[in-house]
Amino acid sequence: MEKKKRYSDYNTYLRQLFGQRVQKISIDAGLSCPNRDGSLSDKGCIYCNLKGSGSGMFAKGFSIKDQIEQGKIGAMKKYKAKKFLAYFQSYTNTYTTCDYMKQMFDTVFSCEGVVGMAIGTRPDCIDEQKLDLIASYAKKYLVWLEYGLQSAHDATLKIINRGHRVNDFFTALNVTSGRGINICAHVILGLPGENRNMMLQTAKILADSPINGVKIHLLYVIKETFLDRMWKTGNYVPMGQEEYVNMVCDFLELLPKRIIIQRITGDPHVDELRAPLWAAQYRETFNMIQTTLETRDSFQGKMYEKKDNGSENSPAPTV
Repeated sequence: MEKKKRYSDYNTYLRQLFGQRVQKISIDAGLSCPNRDGSLSDKGCIYCNLKGSGSGMFAKGFSIKDQIEQGKIGAMKKYKAKKFLAYFQSYTNTYTTCDYMKQMFDTVFSCEGVVGMAIGTRPDCIDEQKLDLIASYAKKYLVWLEYGLQSAHDATLKIINRGHRVNDFFTALNVTSGRGINICAHVILGLPGENRNMMLQTAKILADSPINGVKIHLLYVIKETFLDRMWKTGNYVPMGQEEYVNMVCDFLELLPKRIIIQRITGDPHVDELRAPLWAAQYRETFNMIQTTLETRDSFQGKMYEKKDNGSENSPAPTV
């Protein structure tokens, strides 16, 4: 029997909402990113290769509907899942017109069993019209809007060539809040130039923000990226496994329990991974985090200090 997790995990949250397993299906909608197409930069973030975080399925001729149907087959076989979330993962999924976004969303919700969607994007690629469109789906479906923050330090964002500032993230939060859209922040631990205190400061800043969820990623080195060149020349040293595990536990302790933890480590493609090699051992790292929390007798929110703004009492994500 699986032990009860010491943090507000995503799978449990989905089971509580829908009464059964809900499996996420990653979608490549064929979009780009302003940090890659020349609008901001043509280099992208230092850890991003030509595929970005995507599968390249759209370029291979698989439509959005094809990807959903194919993903459903795998999810039903592996997890016995009957309900699904469409995850627009590749590149920046609001970096297009509202008309195309509507086509994307209408397509996934035309597929049987799809009960919600998650939209990965940048905080500088959103506006009122796009939010109005997204909010219209949140009236009927579970909707998560995932903003890539990565770090709450402008100096770090500059080093990784992120192309936006921390203030852009909080501006996006302000215009998104109150629309019935669940907000998830992406954070990367182990970024160049960041020490333990800087990473924990990111946790403290997010703890008192109007987000509903967090994804915690490990920074690993992917082949043929600028970070790969930094690693080869000794200008970047990845975190060790135990260092990362302890950092995740420290991070979780600072987040209030209302925040859903959607991810606690990365899961790189082995053929693309350069370093650290332990990053490919997802299950081992996952189990180490659970064990460390138990050994410490620790849990999410243990070190959280509720501010007068009532952050701990903010509404939990809903459908």
